[in-house]
Amino acid sequence: MEYISNSLEDTAKFATEYASSIREGDVIALYGDLGAGKTTFTQSLCRALGYLDKVTSPTFTLLNEYEGSNIHINHFDMYRLNNPSEAIDAGLDEILRAGEGVCIVEWPENLGSLLPKCRKIFITKLGENQRKFVTEDKI
Repeated sequence: MEYISNSLEDTAKFATEYASSIREGDVIALYGDLGAGKTTFTQSLCRALGYLDKVTSPTFTLLNEYEGSNIHINHFDMYRLNNPSEAIDAGLDEILRAGEGVCIVEWPENLGSLLPKCRKIFITKLGENQRKFVTEDKI
């Protein structure tokens, strides 16, 4: 599926629609360049899942956890990983494979083969406020 967002409001609308399809155990991998909007999308997705507090990227901590209204949310940022073994050392691979709650992963390509089967969203910046979201939900 492809979705074009022309504003933050459009992104929030798309995240709300996408959230309705999320199930316990889903891993959602977000792909995109710096500034593409991975964290912005995650903020809207967490809000749609019932977490109403501030959502920030766990760039330095690697993982933030939130409680949505009916689901636990694990928000990963793998940008600073030098290699997948660092994820193993931190126990992140176990969380990803546990099948509990939902896992949202920014920079999943840095996990290599540790990334389990997942739903994928590719985000491309088309303009200052315009983004293209392409989903791939083959699990």
